[in-house]
Amino acid sequence: MADTDWVLALKNKFSDAVDEVFSGCLVLPGEDIFRAISFLKREYGFDYLMNLAALDYKDRLAVVYNLYSFKLKGKVCLKAFLPRDNPVIESITGIFAAANWQEREAFDLMGINFTGHPDLRRILLPDDYAGHPLRKDYTKEGLLPMPAV
Repeated sequence: MADTDWVLALKNKFSDAVDEVFSGCLVLPGEDIFRAISFLKREYGFDYLMNLAALDYKDRLAVVYNLYSFKLKGKVCLKAFLPRDNPVIESITGIFAAANWQEREAFDLMGINFTGHPDLRRILLPDDYAGHPLRKDYTKEGLLPMPAV
């Protein structure tokens, strides 16, 4: 099966969702990520979550999912952009148990909320720690207003 088969299937199933390729990743709205990952696992054998990462683009945040298929010997990257002021996305722990700690890390260090997560709490920092230190607007003195982009 060619790599483009699953890309076309994803675009057909989520026709309004897959709107661009950004830095090698297919971009979907946050509300479609759970269904898209579930579809890729079920239909195309993307059965390994390589990693989940959060990124700060100053004007918005992003969650990046890297999946691998041992059957196809291929990988896929999905990205969802989220607003800075209320970054919320559905948890994929129901699909990949390995997402548990990775989502907790993104919550702790970037402030992204994963709805439906079974135990969303800080993983590296104390519970009373103020802020999210991997955001670009964070300094050791605390949060600063973001400069205009």
